[in-house]
Amino acid sequence: MKQQYPATPLVVHDPYFSVWSFHNEINGGLTGHWTGTSQNLYGEARIDGAIYSFCGGSADEKMEQISLEVRPLTTRAVLRAKQVELTLEFMTPALPDQLEVMARPLTYVSIRVVSLDGTEHEVALSFEMPSILAVDVPPDKVFWGRSMHSMFDLAWFASARQEPLSKAGDNLRIDYGKAVLAVPHEIEHRLYLGGWQKSRARFHADGTYPGEDDFAMPASAARHMPAASVCFPLGSVGGAAKKVWFALAYDDNNASIEFLGTKLAGYWTKECRTFAGMLTRAYEQYDSLREKCAAFDESFLRELETAGGALYAKLGALSYRQAIGAHKMVLAPDCKTPFFFSKENFSNGCIGTVDVTYPSAPLFLAKMPELLEGMLLPILEYAASPRWKFPFAPHDLGTYPLADGQIYGGGEETADDQMPVEECGNMLILVCALAIHAKRFELFRNYLPLMKLWCNYLEKSGFDPEHQLCTDDFAGKLAHNTNLSIKALVALAAAGKVFAALGETEDAARCSQAAKSSAVRWRKEAFAGDHYSLAFDRKDTWSMKYNLVWDRLLNLDLFPAEVAETEMAFYRRHMQKYGLPLDSRRTYTKLDWLVWCACLTGKREDFDALLAPVGKFLEETGSRVPLTDWYETTDAQKVGFQARSVVGGIYLPLLMK
Repeated sequence: MKQQYPATPLVVHDPYFSVWSFHNEINGGLTGHWTGTSQNLYGEARIDGAIYSFCGGSADEKMEQISLEVRPLTTRAVLRAKQVELTLEFMTPALPDQLEVMARPLTYVSIRVVSLDGTEHEVALSFEMPSILAVDVPPDKVFWGRSMHSMFDLAWFASARQEPLSKAGDNLRIDYGKAVLAVPHEIEHRLYLGGWQKSRARFHADGTYPGEDDFAMPASAARHMPAASVCFPLGSVGGAAKKVWFALAYDDNNASIEFLGTKLAGYWTKECRTFAGMLTRAYEQYDSLREKCAAFDESFLRELETAGGALYAKLGALSYRQAIGAHKMVLAPDCKTPFFFSKENFSNGCIGTVDVTYPSAPLFLAKMPELLEGMLLPILEYAASPRWKFPFAPHDLGTYPLADGQIYGGGEETADDQMPVEECGNMLILVCALAIHAKRFELFRNYLPLMKLWCNYLEKSGFDPEHQLCTDDFAGKLAHNTNLSIKALVALAAAGKVFAALGETEDAARCSQAAKSSAVRWRKEAFAGDHYSLAFDRKDTWSMKYNLVWDRLLNLDLFPAEVAETEMAFYRRHMQKYGLPLDSRRTYTKLDWLVWCACLTGKREDFDALLAPVGKFLEETGSRVPLTDWYETTDAQKVGFQARSVVGGIYLPLLMK
């Protein structure tokens, strides 16, 4: 089967609760955490006595996958065996207008079975949730059990060693709280807790499960392989389809994130104080959420296709849950505001990184501005505190899930290896974008001293940046970075616009004039004949000028259209098989910046030309991981990073409207 996606989202909520398929077929092999650690969601169908797998790996016989489709909120696979068709759907209701629902750590799984040949078939279904969902590494030991609930039959797994928020790092999985399988009481089923070999053997023999759970625990999640298994004896299935559904959820015991020493609970607790209450709401809203998710998927896909065509819609559908699921939405200390913390997945594990929020922002600015505020607020609170003593913006808040203070570069101690121009520009652009684009001026007004401080810094140091890092820190330090200079000028112009709207006329005039005069100077000093250079002093270089896109987006009128036209003509002459390289130093690219550059001229033919190689990348990359944003344009292989929130940047064309 032709590759459609590098990896397929199944259960994607946050950096800990995130399960993907890495194969062309949803039953083509083990499913796993975004890091690659096995977390095999395994499903089997017993059809007229024969066993076929329909999800995950390890079966001898597989149902034939007829189709696999990723939509923004749902992943749907259609499979067949012995003239029986099975439709498997994972639905995560991350609806942009219902944040309390989006924040629920729960995915609905539904299965529909129908006979295609006009005859009756005896069918039973089995689905396993592995205990590995509840531990960091497979050898760790787990406990398990059942819980009473008015709507659901519940089975759960928990790490034998519960130490909430005791670890921080990148290649980590949660090892506290409970992984939960929830099956509605009214659906005929049987649950089994214990080693999957025993339940699977019984299911293969007669389509049922052992009568009693195995309680030889604690047991190693890997060695003994305990799982929560549910069996659905559907009986005779004919032309009238039979349907079942259940939910996979995670209870982190209200210890989601630590922010400056305070433990914060998931944002869903604003609506439902207890996990049991959240499950009740999830049950009550199942039918209505299915309708809302289907309607959102349809409307959002149409919007994406209108904005950028079929390939762009496919990329947008694949990126939506990833962009959200690389964050954790928690309830701020005021018990009403959402804080939205990103994690630098397979980058360095930082939490609340400013130059990760910057590329991620377009999705949230377009659809969920409250969540963009939720990304910026913790940084602003930290920067306004006595702990942050520098005249420029911070880089991060710590290492996920502990947002207890910057750890990048010199941390809180020195300015060494920090990103002063980068982060000042990012924060000003995003706070101003909320004001200009979303008409949300409160953040700028509430943190006016910081806005002025960072503008002052960029006035002095932004036009011709010293030898320093930018967000593309993997490329190393660079002096006289022209793209970084654009960021500083755009930030000053945007701030000038917002200062004027707030009646801060002196600051407005100063920032606007500084940006305009420097933009004229930039055009002269960066010009290299048929393009604009990577660095002011190196005319034989070039780079993506992705920061320029905010000039058009925020109607700043800093640079004439010919700058973008000149750059675009150069880009189109320097394309590689799988995309436009980031700059003249190497052949790798960044997916988010590539899409931003595709928007520079506002012309559809330019957008299509830069995006077309991305379609080849999706279908031909050998890096079977959740979408990477850093890959080689020559062979489509991942260089680094995966499952990051920065794919939120691919939604920038929606803002351009």
